[in-house]
Amino acid sequence: MASRYELLKTLLGTLVVGIAVVGIAGALATAHAQTQAGVDIRVDATAAGTPLEPVWRYYGYDEVNYTTQAEGKALLRTLTQAHGAPVQVRTHFLFNTGSGDPALKWGSTNLYSEDAAGNPVYDYVLIDGIMDALIEAGAQPLVELGFMPRALSTRPDPYENTNPYSLDGGCFYPPRDYDKWAALVTAWAEHVEQRYPGAGSTWHWELWNEPDIGYWRGSFEEYARLYDYTEAALHAVLPAAALGGPAVARPDGSFLGQFLEHCATGTNAVSGQIGTRLDLVSFHAKGGVSVTDGHVQMDLGNQLRLHRSGFETVAASAAFAHTPILISEADPDGCAACPASLAPANAYRNAPAYGAYELAMMKRSLDLANLVGVSLRGVLTWAFTFPGSPYFAGYRALATNGIHLPVLGAFQLLGQLRGARLPVVSSGALPLSELLESSVRAQPDIDALAASDGSRVQVLVWHYHDDLVAAPPAPVTVHVSVPASFGATASVTHLRVDAEHGDAHSVWLSQGRPATPTQAQLTALREAMVPAAVSPPQQAPVVAGSVRLSFDLPRFGISLLTLVPASSTELPASSTSDASCSFRHASAARSPLATLLALSLLVALAQARRDAKRRVLHAPGAGRHQGTAPGSVRSQRRAPTHPRARPARDLRHAGPCRWSR
Repeated sequence: MASRYELLKTLLGTLVVGIAVVGIAGALATAHAQTQAGVDIRVDATAAGTPLEPVWRYYGYDEVNYTTQAEGKALLRTLTQAHGAPVQVRTHFLFNTGSGDPALKWGSTNLYSEDAAGNPVYDYVLIDGIMDALIEAGAQPLVELGFMPRALSTRPDPYENTNPYSLDGGCFYPPRDYDKWAALVTAWAEHVEQRYPGAGSTWHWELWNEPDIGYWRGSFEEYARLYDYTEAALHAVLPAAALGGPAVARPDGSFLGQFLEHCATGTNAVSGQIGTRLDLVSFHAKGGVSVTDGHVQMDLGNQLRLHRSGFETVAASAAFAHTPILISEADPDGCAACPASLAPANAYRNAPAYGAYELAMMKRSLDLANLVGVSLRGVLTWAFTFPGSPYFAGYRALATNGIHLPVLGAFQLLGQLRGARLPVVSSGALPLSELLESSVRAQPDIDALAASDGSRVQVLVWHYHDDLVAAPPAPVTVHVSVPASFGATASVTHLRVDAEHGDAHSVWLSQGRPATPTQAQLTALREAMVPAAVSPPQQAPVVAGSVRLSFDLPRFGISLLTLVPASSTELPASSTSDASCSFRHASAARSPLATLLALSLLVALAQARRDAKRRVLHAPGAGRHQGTAPGSVRSQRRAPTHPRARPARDLRHAGPCRWSR
């Protein structure tokens, strides 16, 4: 139990610079106030279920030239392996003029230039390397057609942004010649058709990025004209290509509705006829993070309200009410390239809380789309990797210098779900109406997704809250009604991502935050980054057609339960971790009194360990003020990170799990 006391203790700290930590007494009071009642989750694996729409197989990032770097290639392979299917990958700057050198919030391929006579010159070397890297990793491009090559821009100089956080470069301007733009799209589509057979029907395509803010320095009418020319050029070569837009930053603004109206009833700038083909409707949504009362606060409710706004705008369009929707950026905050040193609240990105947020958001987005009556195709996570940046710098990333962050572990667990989506009822799940109205500010949201594939049943459970503060684990009991084919016994594995499982950041903190980890430290980080088994595979009885599994789920913890008939050969390997726990009767669960005793012991230990705590919690550069990103409508005032730095893991005391009658 010592490691559990340590975990409770370290949850009280903050992980980044510039924010004062909430006092121990205050955090303990919070933990007492939020003591979680037991949660029952019921899964009906005897139901036929409905097709599971894997809307989470979409990823993206600004820096297109990171694609061909070693870290980028490795991460792309990891994502494809995690989902067992191609992932769709979207990037900015595919048409930009430049040398192709990687840079923060910038990129280029030099695809288009002109000779002295003004004739087009096409150079496919860099863009082919990018597309090849995606294809070789098993991914599929979600081709964002943009931005404007220098030779076509109505304001070519200065072409590059003045700094990474400005949107003032010439690449964001309309073309000086729409026919030349269309010829560029035609040439690119013909090249794709020759080099990548089948791309027209398997890749997704989208015009531009966030034309309702600084990424587009033209009018709405100029964007609509650009879309008409793009659509005509692309579909003349690739008639089956699914082209979307307008990828607005604000689905609750007027631009999205105007665009749908243009495509439905407006005059096409190319043909002169009424309407323009639109295969996908895309928009973006960012929930928002802040520092409140000395801790990070996320806002899942606002994220979902933005999703609802976009869904309702599409549903209100008679022409496009049933057109698939792609949320081509959906994230907790608005600046992936802003590290925690600029925006301290962004350090939530190193914590398991990020993964729990993503899982809750994915499920609720599916439910919301069903409620509004629209077709949701994808929900894209705008996060990748930032080669050459410091370890755990707090960029919105899936990995740091090749070390997976806990959010990637969450996607690895989510990616295992296959087949049919099963009915789930959780006593700890907030009503969708309450979540939309008030977000997750009082009781946590403890919910699950479940799926069946052949004889395999999987249940993914999470414990989410907007506030990154100390809180006790939730006692969870999962009841799975299984088919008669399971017989009398089920084989069960239990994988976990939390502060003690699949969290390399906590191990890095315990190592003293090394700027350049030793080989031994890197080995430890790689071992720690993998979602870990809470227990070895176990045999659980099937009683009256149901398997009952009980365990404690920490705040922001994620558990994947996999059940197969005991005689089945389908059971996946649980993990490389040697974590262990005992299966026992539910009555053996830790009592509230034991939790109070643990908290009391924490108070007694706090004074003796204060110096060690300070070394872990305080980083160089404390007190820096968060910068504001010029040109961005999402500039925000943010602060510290998830409070859960901890010493090295002691796997002898892994979290409890048990079957019960």
